[in-house]
Amino acid sequence: MPRSHLADPSRRRWLRTASVALGAVATAPLSFAAPKASPSRTRLILLGTAGGPTPKPDRAAPANAVVVDGVVYVVDCGNGVARQMVKAGLDLGAIRHVFLTHQHSDHNADYGNLLWLAWAARLHTRVDTWGPPPLVAMTRDFLHMNEADIRTRIVDEGRPPLAPLIVPHELTKPGVVMRDERVKVTAALVAHPPVAPAFAYRFDTSDRSIVFSGDTRPTSALVDLARGADVLVHEVMYEPALAKLIATEPNAGRLREHLLASHTTTEQVGRIATEAGVKTLVLTHFVPGGDASLTDEVWRGAVAPHFNGQLVIGRDLLEL
Repeated sequence: MPRSHLADPSRRRWLRTASVALGAVATAPLSFAAPKASPSRTRLILLGTAGGPTPKPDRAAPANAVVVDGVVYVVDCGNGVARQMVKAGLDLGAIRHVFLTHQHSDHNADYGNLLWLAWAARLHTRVDTWGPPPLVAMTRDFLHMNEADIRTRIVDEGRPPLAPLIVPHELTKPGVVMRDERVKVTAALVAHPPVAPAFAYRFDTSDRSIVFSGDTRPTSALVDLARGADVLVHEVMYEPALAKLIATEPNAGRLREHLLASHTTTEQVGRIATEAGVKTLVLTHFVPGGDASLTDEVWRGAVAPHFNGQLVIGRDLLEL
């Protein structure tokens, strides 16, 4: 590395700032108080409802937003989540917490990009992020990769340093992971082999309880987490269509084994919601995705015989 680059004082200041921010992980508080806003009700917006890493023509990648008193809590960061938030009319500057259910690319591809692009818009306040390892390393490496752009915008646009605004928290165990004056978030370990740990999250606010399954096969831990919830947002897989989905894959047999071992079929998701006693079941993370023959009626017909509550076939930007 050239001597002049090492001696650049602005670079040394930036790196010190990033190191301090990441070092705050161990001591950071579990909540951050943001100003309350009206109206005071809990909103759920499905930002992306596709399943799998490849882009789909009719659905965006997995992402959700819970909005409480105008404050935004993001669950999963699939490709394009920042644009989906803008399309939903959400304020990027109102993000205060981001949760990743697990480290698969359809759920984490835009983790860094969401915060970077929100900061380039109007995010000037701290965001706590939560998820399985290696969340801390991901955050550090993302900031390093985009150092040139970040430094330029700080100088040219007068933005605050980005590194101190992002405080990652790595999760390895179930339990209450975050609580502030608006919401309590509880995590449960779910089974999504070979990726571990993988989490489901429950959001309890003053007026609603919302559970996100993440990616999982049926597990008793998820049933317990979702017990009596107002809303369960759950991944779903239509098993009769798997043969068509994997027909062109060179490793079709292994892929089929993975899908059946780590995801939840239409019948299973209905039974899970029934056992948990949830009021509303929302289907998302559709596998297969991008298949025009799998209409809402097909999904409903496959799940409804196993669940008597309100059943919602999720779609991008749907608010509940």
